[in-house]
Amino acid sequence: MTATADTPSDPSPPAFIEDRGDDTSLGQADNRQFLRRLLLTGLKSQRWTYAIAIVAMIVAALGATMTAWVMQGVVDAMSANKDRDDVIIVAATVAGIFMIKGIATYVQTVYMTRAGNRIVAMLQLQFYERLLSQSVSFFNINESSQLLQHTSRSAQNARQIIDLIVSSTVRDVLTLIGLVCVMFYQQPLLTVVSLVGGPIIMFGVRTILKSVRKIVAKETASLTAILKVTQETARGFQIIKLFGLEPTMGKVMKDAVEQVEDRSNAVARLNAITSPLVETLSGLVIAAVVLISAIDLVDGNPTTPGQLMSFITALLMAYEPAKRLTRMRVKIESLIVPLRLMFDLLFQPLTVEDAVNSKPLPDGPGEITLRNVHFAYRDAEPVLNGVSMTFQAGKTTAIVGASGSGKSSLMNLLMRLYDPTEGSVCVDGMDLRHVTTRSLHERLSFVGQDTFLFSTSVMNNLKLARKEATEEEIVAAAKAAHAHDFIMELPQGYDTEIGENGAFLSGGQRQRLSIARAFLRNGRILLLDEATSALDATSESLIKEALSRISQDATTVVIAHRLSTVMEADQIHVLDKGRIIQSGSPQDLLSRPGPFRAFFDQQNSTAAPEAG
Repeated sequence: MTATADTPSDPSPPAFIEDRGDDTSLGQADNRQFLRRLLLTGLKSQRWTYAIAIVAMIVAALGATMTAWVMQGVVDAMSANKDRDDVIIVAATVAGIFMIKGIATYVQTVYMTRAGNRIVAMLQLQFYERLLSQSVSFFNINESSQLLQHTSRSAQNARQIIDLIVSSTVRDVLTLIGLVCVMFYQQPLLTVVSLVGGPIIMFGVRTILKSVRKIVAKETASLTAILKVTQETARGFQIIKLFGLEPTMGKVMKDAVEQVEDRSNAVARLNAITSPLVETLSGLVIAAVVLISAIDLVDGNPTTPGQLMSFITALLMAYEPAKRLTRMRVKIESLIVPLRLMFDLLFQPLTVEDAVNSKPLPDGPGEITLRNVHFAYRDAEPVLNGVSMTFQAGKTTAIVGASGSGKSSLMNLLMRLYDPTEGSVCVDGMDLRHVTTRSLHERLSFVGQDTFLFSTSVMNNLKLARKEATEEEIVAAAKAAHAHDFIMELPQGYDTEIGENGAFLSGGQRQRLSIARAFLRNGRILLLDEATSALDATSESLIKEALSRISQDATTVVIAHRLSTVMEADQIHVLDKGRIIQSGSPQDLLSRPGPFRAFFDQQNSTAAPEAG
């Protein structure tokens, strides 16, 4: 696939990721800071939608408070044989309160859902933009199943956290405040007794939060394992069948599923612990209230049935919001752990990114120069050691060497998929670290040995190389790559869907489409990494002829093991253990003993029996 860069190299992370400092742990203090930024970012981005929802919550909370308040009038009106008109007014008031409360709840639900959906969409796009800005090393280090697990859950988790905090802090807290005020107005002493259980409940919740964090982190890892097994089964199904690995893979999946089940049950148990705690304390409080009320009535204290009913109604109505607030912290903790894991993973410092003062690569001949280049993957042994060479503009240069000699690493540096750990890679005298990645990639055409095709039509796959290309240009590129004939034999020709990574095509057909994209791209620099490895001898001969035409005016870098490919190069460099050990033209290198002549003799000796 042609190297392109369609997105900014470093899209800004959401506001609640910035300025976290060096502390990326899941510590409680850091979580509070993270939650605050998450909440402020969500509210700010959907301020008017949330404003309407919050107003509706306030109205609903007032409705709950008024419901408890009017109970005094209802009971007193029924017990004091009041005028019919008074009873009708009380009844109409109750009906009106419930109607307004229902409408407010409807508005709250609609607007909270609308804001939540918008936040999910916004975060999913930001996550994906950040994913596109990563370097190749990021995907080498992190498994795709891990990325799928984190990114698929995180946006929804963020939405649920915001919903929980907004709903609880506005609706439930205001409802509780209003109901407690009603209770205190009606029965001050009983209200104080009722509030005694609150601190005990909060202490119990705090003790289980640490356990929730640990279990949810393990649960997330197990969910990732399930995705990993599923992906490997889909990609390696042929090997699984061939080697009879069904029982082995079945056991791996069974273990992962059982771990998820056990850890989910553990989280559910911890979350449910709050229920018996709240229920028991609530029962004790209600029993104390009943006992004190009975004593007051026996002692002849001036408490009307309506006042007592209003207090009890407020007490009972306070039960549900109090229970939701109690469970909220446990629920948020279970949601924030995978969310934080994803952010800590995705928003690490980029290893390859455009410098602040980077400039577009100007049009030029495309000469590439490596100056004392050293390179190593993370903390591994160096794979390139002091490499210096020049790829002359308009010439073809071949890189040969044994597997592991550093050829592919060198190609990755030329595409700036990695940066050298020491030294520089320059195009037309400009260090690639001072050039915008997009402008570099716009001048590259690349054909690798591992062809990747998207699950779309042939036409769309070819157009990736140059979006503005006309149909005539695409057909011409396909003909140049000797792909047109087999494309026309497909059911819908260029509009045929080719399946995931071109599953409906042969390896040679996929390779020809990749070469057609290189023709269509027509970059000043042509990079070929075993470009004809999947082709038979006849197809390779045709493709080589076409490649020679496209490389006439391009700076061409070839990695190949076939002697017939490298013999047509203007210059050959032999790599061994990350160092250049021989350089020259093909004729020059064959004229004297050395690694390249040994390579030539070995291939000829292998080809002779095959020819016979």
